[in-house]
Amino acid sequence: MSENIKESTQELSQEQTIGQDQIASEINDSADIDQESLEIPEDIPTADDPNSRVKKYDFDGAGFTLDEFASLLSKYDYNFKPGDIVKGTVFALESKGAMIDIGAKTAAFMPMQEVSINRVEGLSDVLQPTEQREFFIMSEENEDGQLALSIRRIEYQRAWERVRQLQKEDATIYSEVFATNRGGALVRVEGLRGFIPGSHISTRKPKEELVADFLPLKFLEVDEERNRLVLSHRRALVERKMNRLEVGEVVVGAVRGIKPYGAFIDIGGVSGLLHISEISHEHIETPHSVLNVNDQMKVMIIDLDAERGRISLSTKALEPEPGDMLTDPKKVFDNAEEMAAKYKQMLLEQAEEGEDPIASMTV
Repeated sequence: MSENIKESTQELSQEQTIGQDQIASEINDSADIDQESLEIPEDIPTADDPNSRVKKYDFDGAGFTLDEFASLLSKYDYNFKPGDIVKGTVFALESKGAMIDIGAKTAAFMPMQEVSINRVEGLSDVLQPTEQREFFIMSEENEDGQLALSIRRIEYQRAWERVRQLQKEDATIYSEVFATNRGGALVRVEGLRGFIPGSHISTRKPKEELVADFLPLKFLEVDEERNRLVLSHRRALVERKMNRLEVGEVVVGAVRGIKPYGAFIDIGGVSGLLHISEISHEHIETPHSVLNVNDQMKVMIIDLDAERGRISLSTKALEPEPGDMLTDPKKVFDNAEEMAAKYKQMLLEQAEEGEDPIASMTV
């Protein structure tokens, strides 16, 4: 038994010796490999070697040309031109204007006089730093690459659009008189300067005393190309008065002016025309032979023209007998309501028959 143990011990010792020899051999082989990997190859290219550089991209193989690529990029580049409206951000307020960032190469500039269509004391009345809004490009870039901008031009365009719409609607507006001249009065509508001719101012005040008064107005002319905005105070008053008047109604008035073709009668703040042909059934040479300025009289309304702002009057229709206005005006005025009732009845009958009552009155 002792011999068997001895043999086993010898075999185990031999196996350990063989294993140690194998491990040592593998370590030596690994060291040789690491040593080889640390060696620098002799054929490594230098920085001057063209073969070491990254090759340029072949655009031909990409499916489009360089020109096409440049064209694609240009679509994302801003192309500012006069007349454009662009969005911008205010970043500086200066004494002579404001600096605006609109994404251009250089900050754009808006002069003080272009900040608003209305008069302002300073830029801060209209703009604030970091505020974003629309701007109108007025001109090409200057030598410094800077664009000139305007808010006033945008407001100007939109103001004309607004007044054209108001005229289309035949709207009545209210505006303050800020000045007067020999021809009439000046007002502002949507920031635009408007003119009221003296013949269309219907008030007993002297024109000079109208400054700071707010007047109801109607549009007579809206012409952006000629920069003409003409309004009528008389038309606005006539329309207001017309809403409370009707054809065939008798009203009391006063003669305010006499012309060869007739007399203007004030009937509660608005003027109506008593044409020479409507004074009497009898022929007269001139209104002066029958009427005097400031005469108080009764007249009947025979036509209301709201579009033209005109009221047509008649005393002929109130005459009990043809020629009474020449011989006995008091008789005409005393019987005015009775004659007006007959006139209304005539209007009703002629309307039923499809006739024109005004045409029959002028025969």
